[in-house]
Amino acid sequence: MMTTARKIAHLYQAVATPEGQGVTVHRTIGRPDLSVLDPFLLLDEMELPKEAKGAGFPEHPHRGFETVTYMLTGRMEHGDRVGNHGIIGPGDAQWMTAGRGIIHSEMPVASGEDARGFQLWVNLPAAKKMIAPRYQDVSKDIIRP
Repeated sequence: MMTTARKIAHLYQAVATPEGQGVTVHRTIGRPDLSVLDPFLLLDEMELPKEAKGAGFPEHPHRGFETVTYMLTGRMEHGDRVGNHGIIGPGDAQWMTAGRGIIHSEMPVASGEDARGFQLWVNLPAAKKMIAPRYQDVSKDIIRP
């Protein structure tokens, strides 16, 4: 199989954007000048300093897409009105399908370090936008063949 080398067409600097409660994220995908990457809707790098009391993402709604969160440092706690709950730490991920709609929160858990990670939003195909919401943790300790 032969591969073709490609050149980088554009470099985009992340833009600091206020989100949630007292949080500034660094957004690449999801900006007005870079909005044609469907199914990828948004890519944020988040950092919540350990001394930022009350900072996080309190209850808020989502619909029609999925979020994938990956933690580098610290811990984040997910809770939603469907009854799902989970805490992820460094190297762990969570996958939430908003589907027909979900109200959830993501808040840092005191761990003595900053909570840092990434979140990617992925658009669901039109035929799946009204599926039931779901949530799953993916632990770094799970070894899959």
